[in-house]
Amino acid sequence: MMAVGGIASDVLKQFIERIERLEQEKREISENIKDLFAEAKSGGFEPKIMKQVIRARKMKKEELAEEDALLETYKRAIGLIIE
Repeated sequence: MMAVGGIASDVLKQFIERIERLEQEKREISENIKDLFAEAKSGGFEPKIMKQVIRARKMKKEELAEEDALLETYKRAIGLIIE
């Protein structure tokens, strides 16, 4: 182990290289997700709405219900929902 200025340079280099590999994988995954949304859009699905559904699926049912109720309240307050 080579130390430079009290830093284990080989250990630091390993961390840096691992992070760089993970960042590359993250870019590749992001590109794959982008391609899937494009494919879904060409199949007639709306990516923006799909993203909302994905976000909602990550939430607890109680949180989702609370958010939906609050959103509806706000929409009513500004006249987007008329009964």
